[in-house]
Order: sequence, then C-alpha cells, then structure tokens
Amino acid sequence: MSRIGKAPIPIPDNVTVQLAGLSVTVKGPKGELHRILPDGVSVSQDGNVLQVNPASNARLSRERHGLSRTLLANMVEGVSQGFSRKLEIIGVGYRAQVQGQKLVVSAGYSHPVEMLPPEGVTFAVENNTTVIVSGADKELVGNEAAKVRAIRPPEPYKGKGIKYEGERILRKVGKTGKK
Repeated sequence: MSRIGKAPIPIPDNVTVQLAGLSVTVKGPKGELHRILPDGVSVSQDGNVLQVNPASNARLSRERHGLSRTLLANMVEGVSQGFSRKLEIIGVGYRAQVQGQKLVVSAGYSHPVEMLPPEGVTFAVENNTTVIVSGADKELVGNEAAKVRAIRPPEPYKGKGIKYEGERILRKVGKTGKK
C-alpha cells in the first residue's frame, strides 16, 4: 500500500466535498474545483476526513493510489488557501504590468507580449519585476507560470530572462579574448 496514499486528508470547516463515485467536487472560499479520479481507487468521507483506498490489489490500482490522494489533497488546499508562483524578471528594460486582467511583459522583443489568464487564475505584479500567478487549481497555476517563464527563459551567460523565485541558473563563462 502506498505511504502517501494511505494518509488521510483533513477537510477544513469552510470546505465542502461532494462525492459521486469517482467524480469529486470541492467548494471553498477560493472557488470550486471538479475532477474525475482515475479508475482503480475508491474515495470515502468520514466526518471531516477523506480517505483514498485502492479498489483492488492490482498493479494499476496501487499505482494510482498515491496519485489520487495527492490530487484530492491539492484540491482541498487550493479551495481553502490557494496556490501561487512567483517569477522574477531580470534584465535591463525588462518589465511587466497588469492592464485590466491581462499581463503585459516587455522582455526585449519588438512588441510587448500580452497574456490573458484562464478562468480561475490571476496575475499580479510587484515593482515591475516580480510576477505573481495565483489561483485555486495547482496544475493550472503551474502551467500559467511556465507559459510566463517561456516568454523569455533565463540565459546562462548573463542570467537575463524570466525565472522562478529561488531558481538557480547554471552560469557559463563567456568567450575569452585572444592573447
């Protein structure tokens, strides 16, 4: 049995969970999330605790046990507290701003890059060089943060570009002049 999968998921007081077979809906102060869990697992609710169990002892059920528990735990945490990713913009003249809902990034191209967030994700900018992507769905927040980073990934020589907060950029030495 999976060590991760057998851990119970506590449900906070301000979160409601509705189970219908493998379909799970979680509602909380940060929003509502819906997911259909993979085959091979069963979910049960006992008071303020969710428990995920493998449906059988087959390999497929055991493989999906920990995954399903983690997906459910992320849903519960997302609707109660939310998730966020911070990105840092490094480079002369590189900056970001929020216009309405869309994020506008100037990253050395001839035109600024505009991004519209999907439903459930918000962009915020601190001091023109820090972008915060936040929302209730961990997967969606991570994907949007990756799309922002892909506008101008950090380069290894000067470190210019958009990187995650705390990300280490492996630096390379440049060319040396002839002697």
